[in-house]
Amino acid sequence: MEANYDVCVIGAGPGGYIAAIKAARNGLKAILIEKEHFGGTCLNWGCVPTKTLLASADAYKTVKHAADFGIKLDGTISPDWVKIQSRKDDVVLKLRTGIASLLKNAGVETFNGSAEFVSNSEISVTLKETSEKIHLASKNFIIATGSKPVIPSFIPKSPRILDSTGILSLKEIPKSLLVLGGGVIGCEFASLFAELGTEVTIVEMMPEILPEQDIEVSKLLNREFKKRKMQVFTGKPLENIIANDEFITGSVAGREIKAEYLLVSIGRQPVTDGLSPKKAGITLSSKGFISVDEKCRTNIPNIYAIGDVTGRIQLAHMASAMGICAADNASGKDTQFSDKLVPGCIFTSPEIGSIGFTQQYCEKNNLPVKIGKFPFSALGKSMAINETAGFCKIISSVSDDKVLGVHIAGAHATDLISEAVIAMNMGATAEDIGHAIHPHPTLGEAMMETAHAVHEMCLHLPVIRKK
Repeated sequence: MEANYDVCVIGAGPGGYIAAIKAARNGLKAILIEKEHFGGTCLNWGCVPTKTLLASADAYKTVKHAADFGIKLDGTISPDWVKIQSRKDDVVLKLRTGIASLLKNAGVETFNGSAEFVSNSEISVTLKETSEKIHLASKNFIIATGSKPVIPSFIPKSPRILDSTGILSLKEIPKSLLVLGGGVIGCEFASLFAELGTEVTIVEMMPEILPEQDIEVSKLLNREFKKRKMQVFTGKPLENIIANDEFITGSVAGREIKAEYLLVSIGRQPVTDGLSPKKAGITLSSKGFISVDEKCRTNIPNIYAIGDVTGRIQLAHMASAMGICAADNASGKDTQFSDKLVPGCIFTSPEIGSIGFTQQYCEKNNLPVKIGKFPFSALGKSMAINETAGFCKIISSVSDDKVLGVHIAGAHATDLISEAVIAMNMGATAEDIGHAIHPHPTLGEAMMETAHAVHEMCLHLPVIRKK
Protein backbone atom coordinates (compact mmCIF):
# COMPACT_ATOMS: atom_id res chain seq x y z
CA MET A 1 0.00 0.00 0.00
CA GLU A 2 1.39 3.41 -0.96
CA ALA A 3 2.16 5.68 2.01
CA ASN A 4 -0.59 8.24 2.71
CA TYR A 5 1.41 10.07 5.36
CA ASP A 6 4.97 10.93 6.32
CA VAL A 7 4.31 10.18 9.98
CA CYS A 8 1.46 8.57 11.90
CA VAL A 9 1.29 9.15 15.65
CA ILE A 10 -0.69 6.66 17.73
CA GLY A 11 -1.90 8.21 20.98
CA ALA A 12 -2.64 11.88 21.72
CA GLY A 13 -1.24 12.25 25.22
CA PRO A 14 1.42 14.82 26.17
CA GLY A 15 3.94 12.95 24.04
CA GLY A 16 1.75 12.10 21.07
CA TYR A 17 0.06 15.40 20.33
CA ILE A 18 3.36 17.26 20.78
CA ALA A 19 5.05 14.83 18.37
CA ALA A 20 2.30 15.33 15.79
CA ILE A 21 2.47 19.13 15.98
CA LYS A 22 6.28 19.11 15.84
CA ALA A 23 6.28 16.78 12.82
CA ALA A 24 3.76 18.98 11.02
CA ARG A 25 5.80 22.10 11.75
CA ASN A 26 8.83 20.28 10.38
CA GLY A 27 6.94 20.04 7.10
CA LEU A 28 5.70 16.46 7.32
CA LYS A 29 2.21 15.26 6.45
CA ALA A 30 1.09 14.02 9.86
CA ILE A 31 -1.89 12.11 11.19
CA LEU A 32 -2.79 11.49 14.83
CA ILE A 33 -4.88 8.53 16.02
CA GLU A 34 -6.50 8.74 19.48
CA LYS A 35 -8.96 6.17 20.83
CA GLU A 36 -10.38 8.39 23.60
CA HIS A 37 -9.61 12.07 24.29
CA PHE A 38 -6.87 14.50 23.28
CA GLY A 39 -4.44 14.95 26.15
CA GLY A 40 -4.35 11.29 27.16
CA THR A 41 -4.06 10.20 30.78
CA CYS A 42 -2.25 13.37 31.85
CA LEU A 43 -4.99 15.78 30.86
CA ASN A 44 -8.07 13.62 31.36
CA TRP A 45 -7.34 11.24 34.27
CA GLY A 46 -3.96 12.27 35.68
CA CYS A 47 -1.85 15.40 36.07
CA VAL A 48 -4.40 18.10 35.30
CA PRO A 49 -7.55 16.81 37.05
CA THR A 50 -5.64 15.84 40.19
CA LYS A 51 -3.87 19.20 40.38
CA THR A 52 -7.20 20.98 39.88
CA LEU A 53 -8.71 19.00 42.75
CA LEU A 54 -5.63 19.70 44.87
CA ALA A 55 -6.01 23.42 44.14
CA SER A 56 -9.54 23.28 45.56
CA ALA A 57 -8.24 21.45 48.63
CA ASP A 58 -5.54 24.10 49.02
CA ALA A 59 -8.14 26.87 48.80
CA TYR A 60 -10.18 25.10 51.49
CA LYS A 61 -7.06 24.86 53.67
CA THR A 62 -6.43 28.61 53.31
CA VAL A 63 -10.02 29.46 54.24
CA LYS A 64 -9.88 27.14 57.27
CA HIS A 65 -6.83 29.06 58.48
CA ALA A 66 -8.23 32.50 57.68
CA ALA A 67 -8.01 33.50 61.34
CA ASP A 68 -4.22 33.09 61.15
CA PHE A 69 -4.22 35.94 58.62
CA GLY A 70 -6.50 38.17 60.69
CA ILE A 71 -9.60 37.36 58.66
CA LYS A 72 -12.85 36.72 60.51
CA LEU A 73 -15.30 34.35 58.86
CA ASP A 74 -18.86 33.76 60.00
CA GLY A 75 -20.87 30.67 59.17
CA THR A 76 -20.02 27.12 58.17
CA ILE A 77 -17.17 26.39 55.78
CA SER A 78 -17.23 23.09 53.90
CA PRO A 79 -16.07 21.68 50.57
CA ASP A 80 -18.76 21.24 47.89
CA TRP A 81 -17.60 18.09 46.10
CA VAL A 82 -20.06 18.45 43.23
CA LYS A 83 -18.79 21.94 42.43
CA ILE A 84 -15.17 20.90 42.95
CA GLN A 85 -15.66 18.09 40.43
CA SER A 86 -17.48 20.43 38.04
CA ARG A 87 -14.59 22.89 38.13
CA LYS A 88 -12.15 20.05 37.44
CA ASP A 89 -14.20 18.92 34.44
CA ASP A 90 -14.34 22.49 33.09
CA VAL A 91 -10.56 22.87 33.28
CA VAL A 92 -10.03 19.54 31.51
CA LEU A 93 -12.50 20.41 28.74
CA LYS A 94 -10.93 23.82 28.11
CA LEU A 95 -7.45 22.34 27.78
CA ARG A 96 -8.71 19.46 25.63
CA THR A 97 -10.37 21.98 23.30
CA GLY A 98 -7.11 23.92 23.22
CA ILE A 99 -5.18 20.87 22.03
CA ALA A 100 -7.71 20.27 19.25
CA SER A 101 -7.23 23.88 18.14
CA LEU A 102 -3.44 23.54 18.13
CA LEU A 103 -3.60 20.36 16.06
CA LYS A 104 -5.93 21.99 13.54
CA ASN A 105 -3.69 25.05 13.34
CA ALA A 106 -0.66 22.85 12.66
CA GLY A 107 -2.48 20.97 9.90
CA VAL A 108 -2.46 17.62 11.67
CA GLU A 109 -5.18 15.23 10.49
CA THR A 110 -6.89 13.34 13.33
CA PHE A 111 -8.95 10.19 13.76
CA ASN A 112 -10.84 9.04 16.86
CA GLY A 113 -10.33 5.30 16.92
CA SER A 114 -8.13 2.33 17.84
CA ALA A 115 -5.04 1.52 15.80
CA GLU A 116 -3.58 -1.90 15.07
CA PHE A 117 -0.42 -2.65 13.13
CA VAL A 118 -0.80 -4.69 9.97
CA SER A 119 2.88 -4.38 9.06
CA ASN A 120 5.73 -1.96 9.73
CA SER A 121 4.26 0.44 7.18
CA GLU A 122 0.50 0.01 7.59
CA ILE A 123 -2.15 0.15 10.32
CA SER A 124 -5.83 -0.62 10.59
CA VAL A 125 -7.96 1.95 12.45
CA THR A 126 -11.35 1.08 13.94
CA LEU A 127 -13.28 4.35 14.14
CA LYS A 128 -14.96 4.91 17.51
CA GLU A 129 -18.26 6.36 16.29
CA THR A 130 -19.04 3.97 13.42
CA SER A 131 -16.82 0.92 14.13
CA GLU A 132 -15.74 1.25 10.49
CA LYS A 133 -12.25 -0.07 9.71
CA ILE A 134 -9.89 1.95 7.55
CA HIS A 135 -6.32 1.24 6.47
CA LEU A 136 -3.57 3.83 6.58
CA ALA A 137 0.01 3.65 5.36
CA SER A 138 2.81 5.85 6.62
CA LYS A 139 6.55 6.19 6.11
CA ASN A 140 7.07 6.55 9.87
CA PHE A 141 5.14 5.74 13.03
CA ILE A 142 5.40 7.15 16.54
CA ILE A 143 3.81 4.99 19.26
CA ALA A 144 2.58 7.08 22.19
CA THR A 145 -0.05 4.83 23.75
CA GLY A 146 0.95 5.49 27.36
CA SER A 147 0.30 3.35 30.42
CA LYS A 148 -2.53 2.28 32.72
CA PRO A 149 -2.78 1.44 36.44
CA VAL A 150 -1.80 -2.01 37.66
CA ILE A 151 -4.17 -3.87 39.98
CA PRO A 152 -2.63 -7.22 40.98
CA SER A 153 -4.63 -10.42 40.98
CA PHE A 154 -4.64 -10.73 44.79
CA ILE A 155 -6.80 -7.59 45.03
CA PRO A 156 -10.52 -8.54 45.01
CA LYS A 157 -12.88 -6.89 42.52
CA SER A 158 -15.22 -4.39 44.15
CA PRO A 159 -16.73 -0.96 43.41
CA ARG A 160 -15.01 0.12 46.63
CA ILE A 161 -11.57 -0.74 45.25
CA LEU A 162 -10.33 1.99 42.94
CA ASP A 163 -7.35 2.84 40.79
CA SER A 164 -6.10 6.37 40.06
CA THR A 165 -8.67 6.74 37.27
CA GLY A 166 -11.68 5.44 39.16
CA ILE A 167 -11.10 7.58 42.22
CA LEU A 168 -11.59 10.71 40.12
CA SER A 169 -15.23 9.71 39.60
CA LEU A 170 -16.23 9.42 43.26
CA LYS A 171 -19.65 10.97 43.85
CA GLU A 172 -18.79 12.19 47.34
CA ILE A 173 -15.83 12.80 49.62
CA PRO A 174 -15.16 9.49 51.40
CA LYS A 175 -15.20 9.43 55.18
CA SER A 176 -12.19 7.10 55.14
CA LEU A 177 -9.67 5.99 52.53
CA LEU A 178 -7.03 3.27 52.58
CA VAL A 179 -4.18 3.88 50.13
CA LEU A 180 -2.09 0.92 49.00
CA GLY A 181 1.19 2.37 47.72
CA GLY A 182 3.01 5.40 49.08
CA GLY A 183 4.47 6.57 45.79
CA VAL A 184 3.71 9.81 43.99
CA ILE A 185 0.11 9.02 43.00
CA GLY A 186 -0.81 7.49 46.34
CA CYS A 187 0.64 10.38 48.34
CA GLU A 188 -1.03 13.03 46.18
CA PHE A 189 -4.49 11.49 46.58
CA ALA A 190 -3.84 10.89 50.29
CA SER A 191 -2.90 14.56 50.72
CA LEU A 192 -5.95 15.70 48.73
CA PHE A 193 -8.57 13.75 50.65
CA ALA A 194 -6.97 14.31 54.05
CA GLU A 195 -7.25 18.06 53.46
CA LEU A 196 -10.95 17.63 52.64
CA GLY A 197 -11.59 15.79 55.91
CA THR A 198 -11.15 12.13 54.98
CA GLU A 199 -9.48 9.76 57.45
CA VAL A 200 -6.52 8.47 55.43
CA THR A 201 -4.26 5.46 55.93
CA ILE A 202 -1.25 4.77 53.69
CA VAL A 203 0.44 1.37 53.44
CA GLU A 204 3.81 1.22 51.68
CA MET A 205 5.96 -1.92 51.34
CA MET A 206 9.24 0.01 51.13
CA PRO A 207 10.94 1.44 54.25
CA GLU A 208 9.77 4.98 53.39
CA ILE A 209 6.96 6.61 51.45
CA LEU A 210 8.20 8.16 48.20
CA PRO A 211 11.13 5.70 48.16
CA GLU A 212 12.64 7.25 45.01
CA GLN A 213 12.99 10.66 46.66
CA ASP A 214 15.84 11.94 48.81
CA ILE A 215 15.53 10.27 52.20
CA GLU A 216 15.14 13.58 54.06
CA VAL A 217 12.28 14.59 51.77
CA SER A 218 10.50 11.27 52.36
CA LYS A 219 10.89 11.55 56.12
CA LEU A 220 9.65 15.15 56.16
CA LEU A 221 6.49 14.28 54.22
CA ASN A 222 5.87 11.34 56.55
CA ARG A 223 6.08 13.69 59.54
CA GLU A 224 3.80 16.26 57.92
CA PHE A 225 1.25 13.57 57.07
CA LYS A 226 1.23 12.35 60.66
CA LYS A 227 0.74 15.93 61.91
CA ARG A 228 -2.45 15.90 59.84
CA LYS A 229 -3.64 12.76 61.68
CA MET A 230 -2.92 10.46 58.72
CA GLN A 231 -1.78 6.92 59.48
CA VAL A 232 1.33 5.83 57.59
CA PHE A 233 2.60 2.23 57.63
CA THR A 234 5.93 1.53 55.91
CA GLY A 235 7.99 -1.61 55.40
CA LYS A 236 4.91 -3.82 55.72
CA PRO A 237 2.43 -5.39 53.26
CA LEU A 238 -1.33 -4.96 53.27
CA GLU A 239 -2.84 -8.40 53.79
CA ASN A 240 -6.22 -10.12 54.08
CA ILE A 241 -8.05 -7.61 51.90
CA ILE A 242 -11.82 -8.15 52.05
CA ALA A 243 -14.49 -6.05 50.35
CA ASN A 244 -18.19 -5.88 51.20
CA ASP A 245 -20.99 -3.51 50.26
CA GLU A 246 -20.01 -0.89 52.82
CA PHE A 247 -16.32 -1.21 53.67
CA ILE A 248 -12.89 -2.52 52.80
CA THR A 249 -10.90 -4.28 55.48
CA GLY A 250 -7.29 -5.38 55.54
CA SER A 251 -4.48 -5.93 57.99
CA VAL A 252 -0.96 -4.59 58.45
CA ALA A 253 1.31 -6.52 60.81
CA GLY A 254 -1.76 -8.07 62.43
CA ARG A 255 -3.57 -4.75 62.89
CA GLU A 256 -6.97 -4.48 61.19
CA ILE A 257 -7.66 -1.45 59.01
CA LYS A 258 -11.15 -0.50 57.86
CA ALA A 259 -12.07 2.12 55.26
CA GLU A 260 -14.88 3.07 52.90
CA TYR A 261 -12.60 2.81 49.87
CA LEU A 262 -9.26 1.33 48.88
CA LEU A 263 -7.06 3.16 46.38
CA VAL A 264 -4.54 0.87 44.68
CA SER A 265 -1.56 2.87 43.45
CA ILE A 266 1.35 0.46 43.09
CA GLY A 267 2.49 1.06 39.54
CA ARG A 268 1.52 1.30 35.89
CA GLN A 269 1.81 -1.00 32.89
CA PRO A 270 2.20 -0.23 29.16
CA VAL A 271 -0.87 0.12 26.94
CA THR A 272 -0.37 -2.07 23.89
CA ASP A 273 -3.73 -3.88 23.96
CA GLY A 274 -4.98 -4.34 20.43
CA LEU A 275 -1.96 -2.54 18.94
CA SER A 276 -0.32 -5.79 17.75
CA PRO A 277 3.23 -4.37 17.78
CA LYS A 278 4.68 -7.79 16.96
CA LYS A 279 2.97 -7.68 13.55
CA ALA A 280 5.27 -4.76 12.79
CA GLY A 281 8.27 -6.69 14.11
CA ILE A 282 8.61 -4.55 17.24
CA THR A 283 10.47 -6.13 20.14
CA LEU A 284 8.89 -5.87 23.61
CA SER A 285 10.60 -6.16 26.98
CA SER A 286 9.69 -8.91 29.45
CA LYS A 287 7.20 -6.49 31.06
CA GLY A 288 5.63 -5.51 27.75
CA PHE A 289 7.33 -2.13 27.29
CA ILE A 290 8.68 -1.00 23.91
CA SER A 291 12.43 -0.51 24.05
CA VAL A 292 13.94 2.51 22.26
CA ASP A 293 17.38 4.00 21.69
CA GLU A 294 18.54 7.58 22.32
CA LYS A 295 16.69 8.66 19.17
CA CYS A 296 13.41 7.15 20.47
CA ARG A 297 13.67 4.54 17.72
CA THR A 298 12.53 0.95 18.19
CA ASN A 299 14.28 -2.03 16.64
CA ILE A 300 12.31 -1.20 13.46
CA PRO A 301 14.03 1.87 11.90
CA ASN A 302 10.85 3.69 10.81
CA ILE A 303 8.94 3.12 14.05
CA TYR A 304 9.51 5.25 17.14
CA ALA A 305 8.03 5.01 20.64
CA ILE A 306 7.78 7.68 23.33
CA GLY A 307 6.55 8.22 26.86
CA ASP A 308 5.22 5.67 29.35
CA VAL A 309 4.94 2.84 26.84
CA THR A 310 8.76 2.74 26.62
CA GLY A 311 9.22 2.03 30.33
CA ARG A 312 11.33 5.16 30.78
CA ILE A 313 10.56 7.80 33.41
CA GLN A 314 6.77 8.01 33.50
CA LEU A 315 6.27 11.77 33.45
CA ALA A 316 4.32 13.96 31.03
CA HIS A 317 7.22 16.33 30.40
CA MET A 318 9.46 13.35 29.65
CA ALA A 319 6.95 12.13 27.07
CA SER A 320 6.79 15.58 25.47
CA ALA A 321 10.59 15.78 25.22
CA MET A 322 10.70 12.32 23.65
CA GLY A 323 7.91 13.35 21.27
CA ILE A 324 9.95 16.27 19.96
CA CYS A 325 13.00 14.01 19.57
CA ALA A 326 11.04 11.34 17.65
CA ALA A 327 9.36 13.90 15.39
CA ASP A 328 12.70 15.51 14.55
CA ASN A 329 14.29 12.16 13.71
CA ALA A 330 11.29 11.17 11.59
CA SER A 331 11.88 14.46 9.76
CA GLY A 332 15.43 13.47 8.87
CA LYS A 333 17.18 15.37 11.66
CA ASP A 334 19.70 13.83 14.04
CA THR A 335 18.31 14.43 17.52
CA GLN A 336 18.97 12.59 20.76
CA PHE A 337 17.29 12.74 24.14
CA SER A 338 18.65 12.11 27.62
CA ASP A 339 16.81 11.15 30.77
CA LYS A 340 19.68 12.09 33.11
CA LEU A 341 18.28 15.47 34.18
CA VAL A 342 14.52 15.06 34.36
CA PRO A 343 12.85 16.99 37.20
CA GLY A 344 10.09 15.45 39.28
CA CYS A 345 7.20 17.26 40.96
CA ILE A 346 4.89 15.94 43.65
CA PHE A 347 1.81 17.99 44.52
CA THR A 348 1.36 16.96 48.13
CA SER A 349 1.14 19.41 51.01
CA PRO A 350 3.93 20.43 51.28
CA GLU A 351 4.92 20.20 47.63
CA ILE A 352 8.09 18.46 46.46
CA GLY A 353 10.40 19.27 43.56
CA SER A 354 13.56 17.35 42.75
CA ILE A 355 16.23 16.78 40.14
CA GLY A 356 19.47 14.82 40.05
CA PHE A 357 21.14 12.57 42.60
CA THR A 358 19.74 11.89 46.05
CA GLN A 359 21.92 11.78 49.14
CA GLN A 360 21.47 8.02 49.47
CA TYR A 361 22.51 7.52 45.82
CA CYS A 362 25.71 9.48 46.44
CA GLU A 363 26.45 7.47 49.59
CA LYS A 364 25.77 4.14 47.87
CA ASN A 365 28.08 5.04 44.98
CA ASN A 366 30.79 6.58 47.18
CA LEU A 367 30.53 9.98 45.51
CA PRO A 368 32.39 12.70 47.44
CA VAL A 369 29.84 15.48 47.84
CA LYS A 370 29.07 18.62 49.83
CA ILE A 371 25.52 19.21 51.06
CA GLY A 372 23.77 22.43 51.97
CA LYS A 373 20.30 22.79 53.53
CA PHE A 374 18.11 25.76 54.31
CA PRO A 375 14.75 25.61 56.14
CA PHE A 376 11.69 27.41 54.79
CA SER A 377 11.02 28.53 58.37
CA ALA A 378 13.93 30.98 58.01
CA LEU A 379 12.41 32.68 54.95
CA GLY A 380 10.47 35.90 55.42
CA LYS A 381 8.11 35.06 52.55
CA SER A 382 7.33 31.64 54.07
CA MET A 383 6.31 33.27 57.32
CA ALA A 384 4.27 35.91 55.50
CA ILE A 385 2.20 33.28 53.69
CA ASN A 386 2.08 30.95 56.72
CA GLU A 387 3.85 28.10 54.90
CA THR A 388 6.99 27.38 56.91
CA ALA A 389 7.24 23.59 56.58
CA GLY A 390 10.05 22.21 54.45
CA PHE A 391 13.56 22.89 53.23
CA CYS A 392 15.81 23.21 50.21
CA LYS A 393 18.79 20.88 49.79
CA ILE A 394 21.65 21.14 47.30
CA ILE A 395 24.18 18.37 46.69
CA SER A 396 27.37 19.40 44.89
CA SER A 397 30.60 17.69 43.89
CA VAL A 398 33.61 18.09 46.18
CA SER A 399 36.00 18.25 43.22
CA ASP A 400 34.44 21.01 41.10
CA ASP A 401 31.38 22.23 43.07
CA LYS A 402 29.00 21.32 40.22
CA VAL A 403 25.46 20.79 41.41
CA LEU A 404 24.56 17.09 41.33
CA GLY A 405 21.13 17.22 42.91
CA VAL A 406 18.52 19.61 44.27
CA HIS A 407 15.62 18.59 46.48
CA ILE A 408 12.95 21.00 47.68
CA ALA A 409 10.06 20.24 50.02
CA GLY A 410 7.83 23.18 50.82
CA ALA A 411 5.41 25.75 49.46
CA HIS A 412 5.57 26.07 45.66
CA ALA A 413 8.46 23.59 45.44
CA THR A 414 7.12 22.40 42.08
CA ASP A 415 7.70 25.90 40.69
CA LEU A 416 10.98 26.56 42.51
CA ILE A 417 12.69 23.46 41.09
CA SER A 418 12.85 25.04 37.62
CA GLU A 419 15.81 27.19 38.69
CA ALA A 420 17.70 24.01 39.54
CA VAL A 421 16.73 22.48 36.18
CA ILE A 422 18.34 25.37 34.29
CA ALA A 423 21.36 25.49 36.61
CA MET A 424 22.14 21.79 36.30
CA ASN A 425 21.61 21.71 32.54
CA MET A 426 24.13 24.55 32.25
CA GLY A 427 26.63 22.82 34.52
CA ALA A 428 26.35 25.46 37.24
CA THR A 429 28.16 25.24 40.55
CA ALA A 430 26.70 25.90 43.97
CA GLU A 431 28.82 29.05 44.03
CA ASP A 432 27.22 30.21 40.75
CA ILE A 433 23.75 29.93 42.28
CA GLY A 434 24.82 31.60 45.51
CA HIS A 435 26.41 34.55 43.71
CA ALA A 436 23.28 35.22 41.63
CA ILE A 437 21.26 37.98 43.31
CA HIS A 438 17.80 36.63 44.15
CA PRO A 439 14.83 38.94 44.80
CA HIS A 440 13.63 39.52 48.35
CA PRO A 441 11.33 38.56 49.95
CA THR A 442 10.65 35.44 47.89
CA LEU A 443 10.60 31.69 48.30
CA GLY A 444 13.25 31.59 45.57
CA GLU A 445 15.78 32.91 48.08
CA ALA A 446 15.88 29.37 49.45
CA MET A 447 18.02 28.31 46.47
CA MET A 448 20.54 31.11 47.06
CA GLU A 449 20.70 30.51 50.81
CA THR A 450 21.11 26.75 50.31
CA ALA A 451 23.90 27.31 47.79
CA HIS A 452 25.71 29.43 50.39
CA ALA A 453 25.07 26.69 52.97
CA VAL A 454 26.97 24.22 50.77
CA HIS A 455 30.09 26.27 51.55
CA GLU A 456 29.03 27.03 55.15
CA MET A 457 28.61 30.68 54.13
CA CYS A 458 24.88 31.10 54.76
CA LEU A 459 24.29 34.34 56.67
CA HIS A 460 20.71 33.52 57.64
CA LEU A 461 21.63 30.41 59.61
CA PRO A 462 23.52 30.42 62.91
CA VAL A 463 27.12 29.21 62.80
CA ILE A 464 27.61 25.80 64.38
CA ARG A 465 30.69 26.20 66.56
CA LYS A 466 33.04 23.25 66.37
CA LYS A 467 34.37 22.24 69.76
